[in-house]
Amino acid sequence: MQNENKLGVMPIKKLIWNMSLPIIISMLVQALYNIVDSVFVSWVSEASLTAVSLAFPAQNLMISLAAGTAVGVNALMGRALGAKDQKRADTVAMNGLFLALVGFVLCAVLGLTLSDFYFRSQTDVEEIIQMGNQYLMIVMGASFGAFGQMMLERLLQGTGHSILSMYTQGAGAIINIILDPIFIFVFKLGVAGAAIATVIGQIFACVFALVLNLKKNPELHLVFRGFRPNWRIIGSIYAIGLPSVVMMAIGSVMTFLMNKILITYHSARETAATAFGIYFKLNSFVFMPVFGLNNGVIPIIAYNYGAQQRRRMIETVKRSTVYASCVMILGMVVFQIFPGPLLKIFKATDTMMSVGIPALRIISLSFCMAGACIALGGCFQALGKSMYSLIVSFIRQLVLLIPVAFVLAQIGHSMGNDNLVWWCYPISEIFSLLVSLLCFRRLHRTLISKLPEDGPAPCAEDPSM
Repeated sequence: MQNENKLGVMPIKKLIWNMSLPIIISMLVQALYNIVDSVFVSWVSEASLTAVSLAFPAQNLMISLAAGTAVGVNALMGRALGAKDQKRADTVAMNGLFLALVGFVLCAVLGLTLSDFYFRSQTDVEEIIQMGNQYLMIVMGASFGAFGQMMLERLLQGTGHSILSMYTQGAGAIINIILDPIFIFVFKLGVAGAAIATVIGQIFACVFALVLNLKKNPELHLVFRGFRPNWRIIGSIYAIGLPSVVMMAIGSVMTFLMNKILITYHSARETAATAFGIYFKLNSFVFMPVFGLNNGVIPIIAYNYGAQQRRRMIETVKRSTVYASCVMILGMVVFQIFPGPLLKIFKATDTMMSVGIPALRIISLSFCMAGACIALGGCFQALGKSMYSLIVSFIRQLVLLIPVAFVLAQIGHSMGNDNLVWWCYPISEIFSLLVSLLCFRRLHRTLISKLPEDGPAPCAEDPSM
């Protein structure tokens, strides 16, 4: 028993926090440096903050590719470890690192060639375009640190070494926070300085994570000499991860379209888009812990799926859903009570306060449903059913949120009530929760219920492979 991986033997309640708490802490640190980044930029000018806010969808698209690929690697590797297939687990990990490199090259090319077009499609304010170009070209052009960090940290998490991934992410965040004021104010680089500080922090975290995987992760054997891509493994990775990539990319499309709607129909134009960007920075303090919980839970479910332990899988899903919902409800309460002080952190003008306060209060009503959706989405990903997560995300953000936002923005514009547009969030989240529950019900009926409650079934096959 002592030689067994803790993912298969540790009590679930203890295991969830053992796996998730380090990730939650590291993600809270990441949320902190994201906010600090924007706070420092806001001290330069509102235009600087607007530029960073408009860059967010493109930056998030890059992160979507990195994180979605890592989801596929994590789930596939977890199943291999659960099934005691060491060779396959090592092969999955090496091909994951190869895909991280490919992702960097793709994003670097796109960032360096299409940045100007991207910003001009959103605004005609030349100052915002120039600063946005500087920021995005640096962040995407030097994104090898971001891709490497994401993949290497997921390898640590997927083998039960969440505490080590906390160290790497925390170290990168601290370096970013230290360098931000130096590059922005001392070297007077403004928005470009914020981007440089971010990139340096990511590179450091990437190198640190690589060292820890090589020296402190005996569950994996990373051998770079003689490596050749295994296209069958890569296909399996993206069979799981591609829906996650698309799902997260949909979020970028949603944010881009929301910015367009706000700039077109909201009376505050760019200021409304900036307030929307501030919301995304602030909500990271609520969503990051839930995503951290989710990242800790995915390997648990994947491992026990590979080990055919249905009871442990179900208990993990139930507990993670409750924990996620509690965090989100707490976040909603904070947004309802303290919207003004939260906005003042970013030197909000009177106009931004008038836009941002009702926005934060209305949008945060959706938090009640979002926690359960995220937890169930993690279950879908761990079991190789990321398509369910994709369906939920597509319905939430493109089928419902954007069309509803467009209609409400037009109605609000004609009525002189700009606040109507924010109700698109609670409306879309209600329906996405219903769809998530329906998907889980189907998954339970077709897959989970057929597993043995406590032990492997003979000749069990993985229907998702």
